[in-house]
Amino acid sequence: MLITSLQNPAIKQLVRLRSRREREQAGVILVEGARELRRALAGGGEPLDIYACPELYSPEAASLAGEWPAESLTWLSRPAFEKVSGRENPDGLLAVLLTPRQDLPQPGPDALVLVLHGLEKPGNVGAILRTADGAGVTAVLVIDGDPYSPNVIRSSQGSVFTVPTRALSEAEALAWLEQHGFRCLACTPDAHDTLWEADLRGRAALFLGTEHAGLPPHLRRLDASLRIPMQGEADSLNVGVAAALVMYEALRQRR
Repeated sequence: MLITSLQNPAIKQLVRLRSRREREQAGVILVEGARELRRALAGGGEPLDIYACPELYSPEAASLAGEWPAESLTWLSRPAFEKVSGRENPDGLLAVLLTPRQDLPQPGPDALVLVLHGLEKPGNVGAILRTADGAGVTAVLVIDGDPYSPNVIRSSQGSVFTVPTRALSEAEALAWLEQHGFRCLACTPDAHDTLWEADLRGRAALFLGTEHAGLPPHLRRLDASLRIPMQGEADSLNVGVAAALVMYEALRQRR
């Protein structure tokens, strides 16, 4: 089946699914790009519909599309695919998947969890997820966020499917951490200890807030807090950079 009309109901529905509200109501996510889609499938993702445009294929997209029977794909013309794509240079693959239900793992004695509070920029969340994958983080808890937005999936390069990631309320996140005996550490510039002085071993949960406001006051007074020393005139780091520094210091201490 080849869809060429931009007014086709399937095209209109894909455009609507770029809205978080529409995706949540339908219980689905949009995954665009061969790398991201392959990681979603490897993580147990269940595709409902797969859309393809061979004219736009990258080598990786052509290889992945070749693994499916042709009749299982819905073919789009280039204008139709570019209408539903969220990328400047799409690779010709896009799929609708059921929203993952990633149960949080049973934490081990040295489990490291990252808690993201109020982060709004998908690029930052995605970059943090990629680093979390590289640093071997046990899980990422996203408080009141949308970790499965198309932009987060893209900027994480699919790492949202390789690191257990859950969107939770603040109360749910704190209850889960307390239930499993985590030490909760606030990353905040007014902390006394630097990241090198803080003990990041054992079951530890690192809380990070927004760049402009940081964590809310009630989350700065957790079990402990830590800061990243700043030597110049800048008073803050990009939250993705800050998260990377703290995660890898925690990894260093565990080694």
